[in-house]
Amino acid sequence: MTTFSNLKKATFLCLSVALIHTATAQETIIFPDQSSVITTGVPFMLIAPDARAASMGDMGVATSVDGYSQQWNPSKYVFSEAKSGLSLSYTPYLSRLVNDISIAYATYFNRINEQSAVSASFKYFSLGEITLTQGEDDPGIQVKPNEFTADIAYTLRLADQFGMSIGLRYLRSDLRIQQVPNSNAQPASSFSADITGYYQSEEEAYNDFNGRWRAGFAIQNIGPKFKYDDAGQENFQPTNLRLGGGFDFIFDQNSKLGVTAEVTKLLVPTPPLLGFVDTDGDQEQDADEPTIIAQGKDNDVGFLSGIFQSFGDAPGGFSEEIKEFTWALGAEYMYQESFALRAGYFNEAEEKGARKFFAIGAGFKYTTINLDLSYLFSASKVQSPLENTLRFSLTFNFGDGEYTEY
Repeated sequence: MTTFSNLKKATFLCLSVALIHTATAQETIIFPDQSSVITTGVPFMLIAPDARAASMGDMGVATSVDGYSQQWNPSKYVFSEAKSGLSLSYTPYLSRLVNDISIAYATYFNRINEQSAVSASFKYFSLGEITLTQGEDDPGIQVKPNEFTADIAYTLRLADQFGMSIGLRYLRSDLRIQQVPNSNAQPASSFSADITGYYQSEEEAYNDFNGRWRAGFAIQNIGPKFKYDDAGQENFQPTNLRLGGGFDFIFDQNSKLGVTAEVTKLLVPTPPLLGFVDTDGDQEQDADEPTIIAQGKDNDVGFLSGIFQSFGDAPGGFSEEIKEFTWALGAEYMYQESFALRAGYFNEAEEKGARKFFAIGAGFKYTTINLDLSYLFSASKVQSPLENTLRFSLTFNFGDGEYTEY
């Protein structure tokens, strides 16, 4: 019996050693230098086109209504005191390197009545002029890559303090070089929708001042993926969620201070970490060791599935999901509704893009015309394309004071 027992022990020990060796040999190795930054097509759609929002840290979902609310939250338009408005803005891009890349933006809104409003905008991103040559003696071909969006929105006031809006957008991206021989690239196009809401409380009396609460949400760029040619990669649109809240300190009839906070998250799947199972233990990928998803989830999904997946697919788990939220803080001091001083800060996690910057700005109003300007200071090792760029925006208000909201 003793000999048989020892034999069983020896057999068990050998099997254990073999299993340990197999587990060690089949270690999953993750490829190094993989980025966890989420990328999308047409990212220019997320760039703040107006100076007021830019000067408060690229925010606008819960700030008070202005002509550029179409970019951030068009449901604010039913709280406008003006009957209608036309806004124009121009933003130089990469101005420290080139002088012909820019974003132009135009919006128009009209309050139909006390309960509803319509609005529209056009955003154009020009990448300047590029010369394509195939040799020293080739004079070249001039191309002008560009992207644009056109959208409309309808807003309905559902309660005295709350309104919602639905918007539709058409986008077109002409970045692929069609003039190259044997290229079948064509401009890519798609459509998307926005759903937004905005709450603004009545003015309330406190001990030393009056106050008003503000809150807003926006789910933007909900639409199908697109590609530039039949065999090309499908690109997600920059679908995103914005949540914000703020408070207006109303000191007297001439001065008030508004503070606002906002968080934003891309509703796009996070790229998984790829690797392979090292079956032979040589620390190198062989032909019989296919690439697999080592951490995270497959991001080759439809846009609707991608929206829901984006809340729980980060390879690093919940701690990484939190890092995918950007946040911003902004303040605006207004004097006599004719002069404004603004400041803001924007923050993005290092692993997700490392955008961090401070911004300042000012606003001036003369009769029915508003002029806004902003300036950005980078606070990150990654230089912002808009660093040291002075931006201007202009708004014309028609029927100002026709509605009373404050």
